[in-house]
Amino acid sequence: MSNYKFYISYTVDGVLYGTEKERCVHYYIDKEITDDKIKITINPKVDMELVKMYIYTDRLYGANEKFYVNGYQAWTPSKEVTAEDQNKKLCSLYKWLPLAHKLMTPPGDVNWWPEDEGKGNFHGYTYTYFKNGDKFELLGSLSDRFAYTIFNVKMNDKLFYIYKEVEGKTIEAGKPVVAYDIVIKRGSYDEVFDAYFDALKLPPCRIDHMSGYTSWYNYFRNIDEPTMLRDLDGLDRAKDEVSIFQIDDGYQITTGDWPTNEKFPNGLRPVVDKIHEKGYKAGLWIAPFNASKKSSIFKNHKDWLIHKDGKPLFSVFNVDGGWYTLDIYNPEVREHIKGIFKRTLDEWDFDMVKLDFLYSQAMFPRNNKTRSEIMYEAIEFLRECVGDKLILGCGVPLAPCFGVVDACRIGCDVSPNYKGGIINDTRFSQEIVNAQNAITNSMFRRHLNGKAFVNDPDVFFLRDINIKYTEEQKRLLGFINNLFGDVLFVSDNVGDFSDEKIELLKKFFKKNTHKVYSVDRLNMEGDYEVVFGNESTKHTLKFNLVTGVSNVDDFLKQ
Repeated sequence: MSNYKFYISYTVDGVLYGTEKERCVHYYIDKEITDDKIKITINPKVDMELVKMYIYTDRLYGANEKFYVNGYQAWTPSKEVTAEDQNKKLCSLYKWLPLAHKLMTPPGDVNWWPEDEGKGNFHGYTYTYFKNGDKFELLGSLSDRFAYTIFNVKMNDKLFYIYKEVEGKTIEAGKPVVAYDIVIKRGSYDEVFDAYFDALKLPPCRIDHMSGYTSWYNYFRNIDEPTMLRDLDGLDRAKDEVSIFQIDDGYQITTGDWPTNEKFPNGLRPVVDKIHEKGYKAGLWIAPFNASKKSSIFKNHKDWLIHKDGKPLFSVFNVDGGWYTLDIYNPEVREHIKGIFKRTLDEWDFDMVKLDFLYSQAMFPRNNKTRSEIMYEAIEFLRECVGDKLILGCGVPLAPCFGVVDACRIGCDVSPNYKGGIINDTRFSQEIVNAQNAITNSMFRRHLNGKAFVNDPDVFFLRDINIKYTEEQKRLLGFINNLFGDVLFVSDNVGDFSDEKIELLKKFFKKNTHKVYSVDRLNMEGDYEVVFGNESTKHTLKFNLVTGVSNVDDFLKQ
């Protein structure tokens, strides 16, 4: 694979150029490609507005070889695929109707990456691997700050591309840019990821486990002070395994106006004090970059919002009129966001903030910054605002979060319905809400846990009401979350649980001590096999992702 060809397209003085030359009148490249690394530096002789950049090579794919797809952001499906797999096609309404496009503002990359059509055609971000049996070859970017690294396979055409997502970037004459800095590691699964994270030189994670409660998946926005205090007391019978209680969306006036609404007449400090009295950390959900159409920001400070084509950028399809995004490069916005965290962390005394819908800050390049540059700077700004309090990231591209956030969602939302909602099979975006997608990401992003941050696989359920899971599906989700993740939440009123369910809850809340040896999809019908255990004893979990039928009870009895 060392025989890569280089391609670049760009404009100079309004003229578009496209070439595979490594040296020309406008630039030259320094290239170092070996069996262990890919490093390419562009040396511009003139200012160049970049349009497209990639390297590519011929590659023979084995009959049983698998390619790892690391999805664009936390919610995007991430999995191993073969030459026989293919993505579902995007809904034709999304592709052709501008109104549908606006109403379903995509949280993924469909605005700039063409749809991967046909068998064996896939792409993923920042790092990937090729798997042949128990042998792995990992390619990982050491930094995506300049531009996202996108690994693209066309397995049946025997081609492999590595793109840089350079839209919106002009590089300056006389200022070299390291475009590619990729390490290549070979060995077992653990060996290649240990080597990759050693090469990244990230700081150690500050936490290794959290377990407790979050309000969203039972009440959604219908929360109030009495309900929160009731559910807080309901955790008492499991308190030895509880470390955090998080209040989610619904406490605020509207998105963007973060003071409390009439359902919390005393504010949030009294609730936080009660949480602390129990010995738990207190967490709060915020979407710090967003403001609804009903917000005072939208009414009085439209100049604070990101604009596209002269209009405020509609960035998130949601309730309360949809959301727009504040521009972090506006000094007044930065001061406003700092004020939100001062109130949350200093006045209300929360210990952790769950920061959601962060991807919206970087949906489009601007200010001569690529999407990834914006995202890196946005995450670093949030860390500056939060100081040494804990951050749980959500709805965010992952590479900019490495070593910065303390915990991060690594999959889509689960749903109170195991199979998801009414648009589960209508492809407006890849980031579809259901337990099946969440379980897949929990398994195939396990390598991030404890290295980049602590993995949040989203909640599991044990309650009997307001839910559409079989008991077997509930136990499978809880077992998977415990085996692969270390942020373990329920949204149930635990005070209603039987003693038997309390014991099961405590078991799922405990930090898992087993090692995962392998994860394999056995067929196209959704059968999976997970080997886990310790040096003396190995176990095999078998389950069907579609139905949720499994042998998980064999291990819960132990």
